[in-house]
Amino acid sequence: MRIAIAGTGAMGLLFAHLLSRDEGSEIWLIDIHPDRAAKIREEGLFVEGVSGEHHLHPRITVRPGEIGRVDLVILYVKAPDTFEAARNVSPLLGPDTGVLTLQNGLGNIEAIEQAVGAGRAFGGTTSMGATVLAPNRIRHAGWGETIIGEPTGDRTDRAEAVLDVFGRAGLEADFTDNLPGLLWSKLIINVGINALTALTRIHNGRLIEHEGTKTVMRAAVEEAAQVARALGIRLLYDRPVEKVEGVCKSTAGNIASMLQDVLRERRTEIAQINGAVVREAVRVGVPTPVNETLLGLVRTLEETYANRIH
Repeated sequence: MRIAIAGTGAMGLLFAHLLSRDEGSEIWLIDIHPDRAAKIREEGLFVEGVSGEHHLHPRITVRPGEIGRVDLVILYVKAPDTFEAARNVSPLLGPDTGVLTLQNGLGNIEAIEQAVGAGRAFGGTTSMGATVLAPNRIRHAGWGETIIGEPTGDRTDRAEAVLDVFGRAGLEADFTDNLPGLLWSKLIINVGINALTALTRIHNGRLIEHEGTKTVMRAAVEEAAQVARALGIRLLYDRPVEKVEGVCKSTAGNIASMLQDVLRERRTEIAQINGAVVREAVRVGVPTPVNETLLGLVRTLEETYANRIH
């Protein structure tokens, strides 16, 4: 299978590393930064962590058109960049090419379809973790399950093909017929963890060690769960607060992706995470004051990087 991965952040590079272990697949990386792409091309990609130490030379380009048609595109850009990234990969799309999003937040499937047409996009989540150490170096922080699904709920041939490739590459992968429930279940975990770590600059596990963050986290999660119930979403777990606290424990030493963005003074995915809860809440008339507050605070962080007091 010919696979193009759009995005060279921690997870895009991790999947390029892992999927390259399948000898039957040809993996391409797509970057929008020529300097970073050149560094990866010339020096290679270095991986350390739970999957061992590796040095590989992935195929990488800033010009998608030179790749030719592929069987699968995996979008692993930040959620605010989904539409532009999907338009950028349009030269790679043949009649049967699917575009898989494993990104955080809500709205990515809709953004992809707006960019390249209906029926192209399908989605999923992954529990694997990775951190960027340098433009061409990552740490594989943890293994986890990757679950994919179709918007229709059908187990399609393209989903089966992706599961087969993931399995040959050694990934733990499965299919769900409840994609909305899967995405909301991951969203609620991000709602409870990401913004609070970005604001407090502490590791995931510390959130449940302090009464202040634990209280705010529980309230944000409860609001999101109420919105999901009002929308008729069937979550993958019964006790959202307990689930999020469990994830805090199991990923205690992790630096959440939103905190990584803030430490690098980059745009975050707050609009697609807590902001998505706020937007959907308006549709169903559920109050979400805690998520609105977190949304406002992280947006202010982004807007004031240049004049922060140190």
